[in-house]
Amino acid sequence: MTTVGILGVMHDDETRRKYNLGLDVIGELILDFQPDVICGEVLPGSWERYRRDRNDRGYWGEPASEYWDLIFPLCEAKGIDFSPIDWGELDVWNDFDPFLLYEEPHRKELRDEMDRWFEKQLATWNAGAIPFNSPEYDAITRAKYEWSERLNPRAHIFRWVCRHMIMIQRIKNTVKEHPGKRLLCIVGADHNHALHDALGKENDIRVVYPLRS
Repeated sequence: MTTVGILGVMHDDETRRKYNLGLDVIGELILDFQPDVICGEVLPGSWERYRRDRNDRGYWGEPASEYWDLIFPLCEAKGIDFSPIDWGELDVWNDFDPFLLYEEPHRKELRDEMDRWFEKQLATWNAGAIPFNSPEYDAITRAKYEWSERLNPRAHIFRWVCRHMIMIQRIKNTVKEHPGKRLLCIVGADHNHALHDALGKENDIRVVYPLRS
């Protein structure tokens, strides 16, 4: 049986520190879990670029800052394997903006509503032992993306359905490569529920989420 933990984070350092999920806390959670492998929300191409040049930060600042400032160095220091699991075709990503079908000022109104959804998510930060890793956070996240899907089903399929299918399959492939080991998936917290739902159905995987109760 392979153990797979899920840790949802925020990619912005100011938000992380404001809601008590800073890099020091993330580092503590990683060390407590004692992973053999970290599956990270990093594009495989960006991971290869980083391995060739530690100063090459890929496209659009990807991967997110927690990888450069904590996770990559920690993996190297502790001998933890790293597996990149993210997916996205960056050259066409903006063509699947969920608000692309709408004209101003309606587009601005929808962006403002998306911001309100995010505020609702942030308001759950203390619902569990780990900020943004709770059923309360996940319930609002599900509702947010159901709303987004109604706005633009095509964008939702591209940015979320297809992306999650590929991320989950890459995790499963990593499980096959490391049977019986401890894997920790570190992703933006909006992905928590999708990974938990899918991996929890696998007979050879024991899912740990949240990491602390």
